[in-house]
Amino acid sequence: MIDTYRGHRIAVVLPCHNEETAIVDVISAFKRALPAAKIYVFDNASSDMTAPLAKKSGATVVLEPNKGKGNAVRRIFADVEADIYVMADGDGTYDAAMAPQLVDKLIDMRLDMVVGARKPTGEGQIYRFGHSFGNRLLTGTVAKIFGSGFSDMLSGYRVFSRRFVKSFPALSKGFEIETELTIHALELRAPYAEILTQYSARPEGSFSKLSTYKDGARIAKAILRLLIRERPRQVNLLLAFSMVFASLVLGLPIVFEYLQTGLVPRFPTAFLSGIIMLGAMLMAVCAVILDSVVTGRSEAKRLTYLSIPGIREKE
Repeated sequence: MIDTYRGHRIAVVLPCHNEETAIVDVISAFKRALPAAKIYVFDNASSDMTAPLAKKSGATVVLEPNKGKGNAVRRIFADVEADIYVMADGDGTYDAAMAPQLVDKLIDMRLDMVVGARKPTGEGQIYRFGHSFGNRLLTGTVAKIFGSGFSDMLSGYRVFSRRFVKSFPALSKGFEIETELTIHALELRAPYAEILTQYSARPEGSFSKLSTYKDGARIAKAILRLLIRERPRQVNLLLAFSMVFASLVLGLPIVFEYLQTGLVPRFPTAFLSGIIMLGAMLMAVCAVILDSVVTGRSEAKRLTYLSIPGIREKE
């Protein structure tokens, strides 16, 4: 018989890249916190002893050769079968002891995602200012575009229902995967919550793989890509109105001059103004068409989501 937690099969999934310093302690901590859970380590092209140490510690190890956290998460969601998924990084920064609270929240409120919002503790450099500022900026941007509800959009400590995992497309390749998870929940209007969790320093000898500027740029690019994909009507109409404004700025003086003199002395400018106006009309038509496409895709995603049973309290 499969061990369960409150009647649910739980999988702890740990995407890792070169985490030999911390992985043994992380596995041990989650074993203590959730004794009934099966622990998976998805080794993401590590060049150290992460995989052998994880296997020796009793975790099921899966090798994912395509480097990038998004690639590891895609493999996790495709391969692992469970009712509830607890995802954390393998660097020892997240508090494994909080996992039961996150899972209980998911079950009690019948949610699809619970995020462990990070509360830095210990040394001042645990959560660098650049990361903190970037997180607030990017989280605020997503809130303005897609809706509010998250205070720590980039947290890697999350609990998911099977319904959420198996309806999530996982298109991102790197650290922008958390952004995609957040926007997917907002767009799907799936029930979610946050719980404040401790965020600690990495163990000595362990180094962060994050680059404040490089990964921040990737996340910003992911937000822009998702904006274009999920809000094409707004994007195209904004471009259309901008082009109409530019066309009028160029064309109205020529119209007024023609009405006064009957001449069009700046024909190239008049021609350019007309081309821009034509482009604006084309953008407006694209807005209508793409809005219909997005509506159809959203309906299909919703139906896929609803076809999978959600969290239910079990005896």
